[in-house]
Amino acid sequence: MRIQRLFLLPPKVRRLLPEAWLELGCARFRQRRSFGDYSGAWGICVEETSWQCEDGQEESIRHISQAVDVASRYTPWRSSCLVQAAAAMTLLGRRKLDCTLYLGTAKNAAGRLAAHAWVRSGPIYVTGEREMEAFTVVGIFGRHAVTATNTKIADKGSSLF
Repeated sequence: MRIQRLFLLPPKVRRLLPEAWLELGCARFRQRRSFGDYSGAWGICVEETSWQCEDGQEESIRHISQAVDVASRYTPWRSSCLVQAAAAMTLLGRRKLDCTLYLGTAKNAAGRLAAHAWVRSGPIYVTGEREMEAFTVVGIFGRHAVTATNTKIADKGSSLF
């Protein structure tokens, strides 16, 4: 029954599933390190990326979102919101898409502190959208895609000094 549902997914999403599944595993493994060790890959602290994206990018972002969501249900490990967010950021980065990671906290029904992570690329929330409204943002990490233009600008800037 579950395999039949996989065939209902768009072909581009199905092709992304193995990559998403592997990235979820890598993100879960990286999470075992200290926060400072793996948070550096998330981007620049307290910087948001643009809410706009170029034509055609929205479809890729939605496919990545769907692939991470589906793949996270079929992992033998716990794919928490932070693991899903880190995996989504990696997939977006490979496709040269800007993204922003949000970290939030709230008190749960038992009065204990709860945390949540979600990712946005352009106007689309890639992961964690369902629960994000209940959390207060305490951290933002923006990561700009490395493109030929960005590299040329960075090279010019570094050659000035």
